[in-house]
Amino acid sequence: MLRCRNEGEEMDEEGFGMLGRMLYALGEIEGCREFAALIPEVRTNLVYAREGAREPADVVAIDGRITVVEGLPRAAGRVKFGASSHVARLIIEIRRRDPSVRAAINFAWTPHLSDWLGRYCREKGWIFSVIDREGEPGEIREAEGASMPWKVAEAIRAAGGRVPKVFYETGAVGKEPVSVLVGRDPVEVAGQACEIARKYHGAR
Repeated sequence: MLRCRNEGEEMDEEGFGMLGRMLYALGEIEGCREFAALIPEVRTNLVYAREGAREPADVVAIDGRITVVEGLPRAAGRVKFGASSHVARLIIEIRRRDPSVRAAINFAWTPHLSDWLGRYCREKGWIFSVIDREGEPGEIREAEGASMPWKVAEAIRAAGGRVPKVFYETGAVGKEPVSVLVGRDPVEVAGQACEIARKYHGAR
C-alpha cells in the first residue's frame, strides 16, 4: 500500500495513478483558452471513477470545480477524491450500464452549441443524446437522490438503448442546462473537450 495524504487517508496504487492522470488532464483544460467560453454558470467539473466506484468518495474531481480567471480555465482547488457530488454520481450511474466509461466533464449548453454538437457528433460517429427534464416524473424529482438513475436511463433511452458519448440535460426550475462528455479516462475526455471548444470557437 502506497501512502499519500489525501484527507488523511491511505492512497493505493490505483489512486496515485488516477491523481496523476487527472493532473495531466487538468493541465490540458487549463491550457485551452477556448474552453473558458464553454464553462457554465454552475462551473465545470472533471471526474474520474475508480474501477469499482460506488460512491462519490471513489471518484477523483476538482475541489471547487473549474472556473474562469483572466479569460482562462482555472481549477478553484486541488484534485482529490470526493470533491464532486453531482457529476460523480452521474459517472457512477453511467458505469452501471457501461463499465468502460470512467471519466466525464460537464460544460455549457445553448441551442446553437447543441445544434453544432449534433453535427459534430455525427461526423465523429459519436452517439449524441438528450435528457429532457420536462419528462421527469414528479415523485422522482422530489425524492432525494432519485433523479440520477432516471436521468441516465433517459439519456440511454433517447439514444436508442446505447450509452451516449455526448449528451445534454435541459433546464428545470433552478437548474441550468448543461452538456456532458464521457470517456475512458480524463486525459481522453480533456483532449476531446478541448477539441470541441477549439472547433466550436472557429465555427462561430
